[in-house]
Amino acid sequence: MNNSMISAAVTMNGLQRKLDLISDNIANVDTVGYKAKQGSFQDTLTRVQNQGKDFQLDGRRTDAGFNLGFGARMSEVTIDLTQGPLKETGSLSDIAIEGNGVFEVQVNGEKAWTREGGFQLASLGDDARNVYLMTNQGHPVMGTNGQPIRIPANSKLQVDGDGTVRALNPNGTSTPAGRISVARVDRSEGLVQTDGNVFVLAEGANEAEVLTNTGVTAQVRQGYVEQSNVDLTAQMTDLLQVQRAYQLAAKALTSSDTMATLANGIRQ
Repeated sequence: MNNSMISAAVTMNGLQRKLDLISDNIANVDTVGYKAKQGSFQDTLTRVQNQGKDFQLDGRRTDAGFNLGFGARMSEVTIDLTQGPLKETGSLSDIAIEGNGVFEVQVNGEKAWTREGGFQLASLGDDARNVYLMTNQGHPVMGTNGQPIRIPANSKLQVDGDGTVRALNPNGTSTPAGRISVARVDRSEGLVQTDGNVFVLAEGANEAEVLTNTGVTAQVRQGYVEQSNVDLTAQMTDLLQVQRAYQLAAKALTSSDTMATLANGIRQ
């Protein structure tokens, strides 16, 4: 009875985390650039329990033992970086990535990355002569030169397919303004999603093994944003399955508790 209670309790804990993950995905189904999260499970402390001597009979063809575990737990959460559908907005500051890539941004002075290309042009600090390409959370979008992308305040933004940025001046001329830094993701498990739809390196991860800035084939599309890649139908199906599994584990826990109560109430 103790084993069944432990197994049910551990499983319910893992399923609750799965429910939280699914609810997070569903809540962000309309979030620009959001990437669905997936959870994987593994058995907890599984071992083979040997049967008693009475089961070890001559001529027995099956193993005299059975698997005994203590439920399942969520082992890791991974990010699904498959591309979502692109939506045309017509805004010059909206930029989407086609293919495997992430924009490099700066968050609190540290490197971070995002697929959310609903950018805006805003001033930064005391620099009134220029405007900077920034995320909706106010994080500067970085260029390949390690500096934020900036253009003169009275000009328009133009972005080529390879990320090259130009400032279209009122007199009809254009001024080079750098190139947006787009990195290819080689190991998605090395990224962790944080607030504001921003990715940072997982603890202990090496940037060179997770991301690379060479050989990037992804293209950028100005005037578009990438929508969420959450499959709402699949998420609702998973939600129903997890709810049923949670109910089953809760029933097993209740049954074990009932049996323990009956056993404790037996008088010699």
